[in-house]
Amino acid sequence: MEEEEEEEGAEEELPPEEEKKRWLSRLRTGLSKSRMNFVAPLSKAMASRRFDDVFWEEVEDILVGADVGMEMTTIVVERVKERMAREKVKDPDALLALFREVLADALDVGDRELRYAPEGPSVFMVVGVNGTGKTTTIAKLAYLLRRDGTRVLLAAGDTFRAAGIEQLETWGERVGVHTVKHRHGADAAAVVHDAVESALARGVDVVIADTAGRLHTKANLMEELKKIKRVAERNATVTETLLVIDATTGQNGLIQARQFKGAVEVTGVVLTKLDGTAKGGIVVAIVHDLGIPIKFIGVGEKMDDLHAFDPQEFSAALFS
Repeated sequence: MEEEEEEEGAEEELPPEEEKKRWLSRLRTGLSKSRMNFVAPLSKAMASRRFDDVFWEEVEDILVGADVGMEMTTIVVERVKERMAREKVKDPDALLALFREVLADALDVGDRELRYAPEGPSVFMVVGVNGTGKTTTIAKLAYLLRRDGTRVLLAAGDTFRAAGIEQLETWGERVGVHTVKHRHGADAAAVVHDAVESALARGVDVVIADTAGRLHTKANLMEELKKIKRVAERNATVTETLLVIDATTGQNGLIQARQFKGAVEVTGVVLTKLDGTAKGGIVVAIVHDLGIPIKFIGVGEKMDDLHAFDPQEFSAALFS
């Protein structure tokens, strides 16, 4: 059974500048474990000012230990070395700043903006294995969209779990959006079909479709995802297929992402529970390995703790 965390409500809305400050503070706090596991050892290694082969081997060990991945570790180190030589960097603080900039550049992949249909409802399919926080992520995304004036409807496509249907409906009520549901065990594609029809009748902009927690080893369940998409696109456009990954699963999350990418056209990743891991380097590994942009990250339990991913903000918060 999918474990969904108990989440608190959103805090009061603030002016945009204050809202951004609050988010950056949360992001920095949420990345504290990764900072201790990654940035702190880097700083310590640089303190000797001996940037020899032993130093670079230690840097590679730190990056791999943070789940950046072997291939991306090599790329990051080479890029830092190149800039270090070109810019004649010798100061530890300046070198740490180089790492921050190189990582930010490495994370700047693809279009991170949500895509919408030019006319008619847009369907956002949300996929992922059990335990990633998928249902609550849908609620948080609906909250974000509604706050920006988008009309949203939810489709309870996780028909394998009666609790999943109830959870989504409960979250929908809290956010203030309608949920289209069928009975437990119903055809998930039929639920999404009815949700699209309801969206057309209600003038809804976006249908966010929940799906069952797919075990990436079960091909028949992957085929069902393809069916849901086919049915949804009869009268709407699936503009996003968002894969929810639990950051605490590390390299296992990357394996899941590869499997889903092979089955459906994943347009973006939502990385949850970043505050619960010391291996935030998985962000870099996902982007590099898959070439899929991370569109949202979650660093807490409040309704507004899901935020659009910004590589510069992320890197700055990690290294601050």
